[in-house]
Amino acid sequence: MSVLDRSALEDSPLADLHAIASELSIDGYRRLRRADLIDSIVAHQLGDQAPKPAESPEAPEAPADDKEEAPARRRRGRRGGRGRADSREEADAAEQEGDAEQTTPSPEPEPEPDPEVAPAPAEATIAEGVVELLPNGSGFLRVHPPDPSDDDVYISAAQVKRCELLSGDTISGPPRAPRRSERFPSLVRVDTINGRPAGEVAEGSRFDDLPAAFPDERIRLGSEDPTVKAIEWLTPFGKGSRITIVGPTRAGKTEALRRLAGSLAEHSELQLSVVLAGVRPEELADWQEGPLQPVAAVSFAASPDVQAHALEPVVDTARRVAARGGDVVLLIDTLAGLPPLAARKALAAARNIVGGGSLTVIATADEPVGGETTVIALDAALASMGRFPAIDLVASGTIRPERLVGEAAAEAIARARIEAAEQD
Repeated sequence: MSVLDRSALEDSPLADLHAIASELSIDGYRRLRRADLIDSIVAHQLGDQAPKPAESPEAPEAPADDKEEAPARRRRGRRGGRGRADSREEADAAEQEGDAEQTTPSPEPEPEPDPEVAPAPAEATIAEGVVELLPNGSGFLRVHPPDPSDDDVYISAAQVKRCELLSGDTISGPPRAPRRSERFPSLVRVDTINGRPAGEVAEGSRFDDLPAAFPDERIRLGSEDPTVKAIEWLTPFGKGSRITIVGPTRAGKTEALRRLAGSLAEHSELQLSVVLAGVRPEELADWQEGPLQPVAAVSFAASPDVQAHALEPVVDTARRVAARGGDVVLLIDTLAGLPPLAARKALAAARNIVGGGSLTVIATADEPVGGETTVIALDAALASMGRFPAIDLVASGTIRPERLVGEAAAEAIARARIEAAEQD
């Protein structure tokens, strides 16, 4: 959590102030008035002990006539106070519902901490690791990713939402020691996200406003598979490319995409995601057995709108990761059954961000969508005869290949296309 100034806190609703105070380990924050609560949050963010709320002046001694009624009033006051305390406890329990992984039952009650004793500074150490989100919205900072360990740090759902954290983000921040019945330390705030200050990431430009350049960093596949090898040398692509694998039915588009996925899985620096939108049921099973598990999958029986809805959130997540400096490759099988606008939107998300990350989209389609930087056209006749690579070199091509392979290699690709055209 980045440091919030007083004006931002004053504009925040009370529920958000309570969430922030809980993460900062402010004792008794629910009993504080709004102004005192803001003072305490500001003080804790600066590393100071939160100021105590001003004590109410002592009530004057009751007159003699009222002395008999005083015990009754005190009893009613105690009953009312206990009711309010019970309500506060129920609210706290409701707030923590869904965080079962963070808490374990305590066999015996422990004494309550002394409110007069200041909590130990949370900034004594800095935890750094990779975010893994849980279905309930919270998550963990994995210190030794991808495997869980006892050193992992719990991230509250409020932190995840406030900082828009994604699985795979590398973050750092100070943890606090586990409280009673908690299994893991908890993150006090997020200082950095993917090497950048959290405040800069939160205030970053819109993805569509980020400057883009033609791909200039080639993705090397390094495979001996004939189809993958031909794609790498005759239709090269790089980080930020928009690639479609096109051809008629039974040209081998899905198989080519699966072989590319196997080669790309060897690149640890790339974040890979697979979306199956409108494929055959048998292909769903084939992908499940492959090196990459689909993050979303619907068969061709689903309507075009359902297919688009399965794809959209994955594209949005990939855009956010790229905007934060990550390199993402999104493989889509297929764009053929999507509404045209949804297909163009998914493909257009790919870009090489100047001075930042990249989003590469590799998708199958019946024909080019428009706006591709690389088109890999497959020949159904060659595929049906088992002649691989079944690439239609004349219909294939890469825009500005010299930025990826150099002038000499780009000229060699051009000569190969001319020779293929003359043979036809």
